[in-house]
Amino acid sequence: MPENEDSTQTINENDFAALFAASEANASRRQQIAVGDLVRGRVMAIGQTAAFVAIGEKGEATIDLAEFRDSATGQPTLAVGDLLEATVVDDGAGSGVIVLKRTLGRGGHVPAELEQAQAHGIPIEGLVTGENKGGFEVQIGPVRAFCPGSQIDRRRPGERVPAAQYIGQRFQFRVTKIESGGRNVVVSRRELLEEEAAVQAARTWETLQVGAVVQGTVSNLRDFGAFVDLGGVEGLIHISELGYGRVEHPSEVLQVGQAVDAQVLKIEGTETGRRRVALSLKALAADPWTTARERFPVGTTIRGKVRRVEAFGAFVEIAPGLDGLVHVSKLALDRRVSHARQVVTIGQEVDVTVLGVDLEKRRVSLSMVEHAREARDAAVTAERAEEQARVAQTNERRTLGTFAELLTASRGRK
Repeated sequence: MPENEDSTQTINENDFAALFAASEANASRRQQIAVGDLVRGRVMAIGQTAAFVAIGEKGEATIDLAEFRDSATGQPTLAVGDLLEATVVDDGAGSGVIVLKRTLGRGGHVPAELEQAQAHGIPIEGLVTGENKGGFEVQIGPVRAFCPGSQIDRRRPGERVPAAQYIGQRFQFRVTKIESGGRNVVVSRRELLEEEAAVQAARTWETLQVGAVVQGTVSNLRDFGAFVDLGGVEGLIHISELGYGRVEHPSEVLQVGQAVDAQVLKIEGTETGRRRVALSLKALAADPWTTARERFPVGTTIRGKVRRVEAFGAFVEIAPGLDGLVHVSKLALDRRVSHARQVVTIGQEVDVTVLGVDLEKRRVSLSMVEHAREARDAAVTAERAEEQARVAQTNERRTLGTFAELLTASRGRK
């Protein structure tokens, strides 16, 4: 065989191999694409009615320009080079063209889109127009659907949200039922929210570890603490971990919707069971005991609140997280006391004097006697001053009286 024939044969075989590889790659791309997939791509060209989008190694797709036309001018708001995210509504298996749609539920093909959305689990957009018995009315293009009240959101048992929070809002829904030729359509928003939360939770669990400082949003307040959404995972800040100060209810410190930073104290449970996360605000706050001696030197008199009474004395809060003990012998000045409740009551504000601060044992010794003695001495001093003033005033009146009598007597002798 001539040398040039061998060369031609080799080139042809190489070309065939390349074409075969390209064909296999295209087939692989088609297999990777499925109806309902959410894909990202970049606009490569814009035609009269559609835009062409490159979706990476998965190939090229088209998307209707009607989804991007400005309602006022009618001009498309899409430009070459723009990035977009859309749902696959045709994988190209039959037509050979991958078709995307950014939002199902808009346009003139809603009935068909509803069936497609149900079959492939594709989210569809709807407008909540009102509340009815058992749920909400949802308008999806020309079709009126029903969303049960339990499916409009993710809520705990017993938690109620005003209907006004949903009416007039556009949300994504999952089509769960189509009956009577499309006249009875039931949708659920909760299914989508739970799926999103599950994805978020998986990412969050990968980063959670004891000691980490995390950001979250307060999602619920209960008597025993505050629940914080960390991104699909809820953590609990127990009421004792809200701060160093005493808290009667979490609402004194936090409110629903507030963003907070907290430290992870504990992670309980396993991946197969229910896992719980214990959080703390207290761990990130400054310990008041570190500056207690400087803030409250011996001899300082301050006003505090009685937090607990015992036979041996009363505990008085002098600052958030700082309780001192007034021993029973230091509760009253002039009488014996057998129980603190004979002198003070819980919640009462009292003036106390610092006798000592023990940082190692985290104890502050207080006394109510010193202030009582000072108050008594001040009262005695004031009483004496008042008495002296009265005596001086009396003497002055007497002096004036004697002078007047002498003057009258002198005038009589004349």
